[in-house]
Amino acid sequence: MSATDLRNQGNTLYAARKYEAAIVCYTKAIVKNPNTALYFTNRALCHLKLRQWDKALQDCQRALDIDRSWVKGHFFMGQAFVEQAMYDEAITSLKRAHDLAKEQKLNFGDDITSALRVAKKQRWNMIEEKRIQQEIALQTYLNRLIKEDKERQIEDLKNQEGMATCEEVENICENMDKRLIEVNSLFSQLDDRRKRVGHFDPVTRTDLTQEQLISNFSLKEVIDAYLEENPWAEDY
Repeated sequence: MSATDLRNQGNTLYAARKYEAAIVCYTKAIVKNPNTALYFTNRALCHLKLRQWDKALQDCQRALDIDRSWVKGHFFMGQAFVEQAMYDEAITSLKRAHDLAKEQKLNFGDDITSALRVAKKQRWNMIEEKRIQQEIALQTYLNRLIKEDKERQIEDLKNQEGMATCEEVENICENMDKRLIEVNSLFSQLDDRRKRVGHFDPVTRTDLTQEQLISNFSLKEVIDAYLEENPWAEDY
């Protein structure tokens, strides 16, 4: 069988979701013609379906070594990077795939742009999760410092006067409890502010209705540019 025949057989098996068998066919096609990028991305797609991310990346890289402008090589590589939580690399690959598809006038529908949105959102979620964990750690640290300060002040008071009065101890406790409430309130306000997102014009602060929204390619370009600089907005 020729390399083309083997590739066609692999496509039939892939359509039947027999990915491992399809890989065998694509591998045989590669042996017969190792300089065809298409065969490597065919096999890479099977690896993606089997969640074999490293193998998918290897095949995508081999395809791109043959043809740097091979859109599917960048596209599938981006998908594999997303699955490995390598979001910066994924975004770079998917942007390249998107640009090449436009240059070559290839129609991938919304597949590449959708994958790019997912990568950006996942990267934002990862950054946001890390930031939240840092906030929690800081809040915990400040709470501990306040409690330790309260205990130290009470101990100092006892050492200075021999016997601290109940009123003096209560004053220290009240002041420290007030500090705790203030600190925790600040963190709570930060959390509430993140969640408070309304449908309003950011300039006039007036409500927007669906009828006011205009379909416009220039507006879309502005929005795309905004999302590029503010990936957090993908969530809203």
